[in-house]
Amino acid sequence: MLSVVGRRLCSHVTRQLRGYHATSAVASDQLFVHKDTPDNNPNTPFEFTPENMKRVDDIISNYPIGHEAAAVIPVLDLAQRQEGWVSLSCMNKVAEILKMPKMRVYEVATFYTMFNRKPVGKYHIQICTTTPCMLRGSDDIKDAITRKIGIKVGETSKDEMFTFSEVECLGACVNAPMIQVNDNYYEDLKVEDVEEILDDLKAGRSPKPGPRSGRFASEPLGGLTSLTEPPKPKEFKVRDDL
Repeated sequence: MLSVVGRRLCSHVTRQLRGYHATSAVASDQLFVHKDTPDNNPNTPFEFTPENMKRVDDIISNYPIGHEAAAVIPVLDLAQRQEGWVSLSCMNKVAEILKMPKMRVYEVATFYTMFNRKPVGKYHIQICTTTPCMLRGSDDIKDAITRKIGIKVGETSKDEMFTFSEVECLGACVNAPMIQVNDNYYEDLKVEDVEEILDDLKAGRSPKPGPRSGRFASEPLGGLTSLTEPPKPKEFKVRDDL
């Protein structure tokens, strides 16, 4: 007989497999294939602001002359922070500044999923549904977000306030389930927590990031289980003749 955890895991895997063939090609196209649109084509204007151009120069100065291409990830990240996403013309401009082939920039932007290849809302909500988060109830959190903001995974709300994405591990497994909103992590979530977070965002407030369980970081919920006593003196259990 499977345990409760085993049954939940099997159920989740089955749901994932059922949708795999229907969604994999679409997801692949969104990640890797570019098709010109009125707002994303080689003629779409893009320039760094004067302030950000200075930051680009500062970033490039961290690398040896002739190796400017090494700055491609932080420069693309800066471009995304300016525009909210990475367009084709943006990638072309980065290639020009860093004196590298355009294809090399495309390869980076399509490899790292942190780069948004299409416009996103003011708040980009990313939910992790990998095994630790799934076992701690990420499906319930995902359903709550869908109900609360009225969009499904992969969609942006009509008012361009929210974009909702499902992602792989975000590295906060000990604090599962969790979501990332722009640069902030919200962890140890219950349904009522995520509803409160979304209400705050809708109202223009800034919900406090971090765990919602009361713990500071990722320490044990039940308190310390080791290193609970002062360390032994340095001579502890050392031979007298040493």
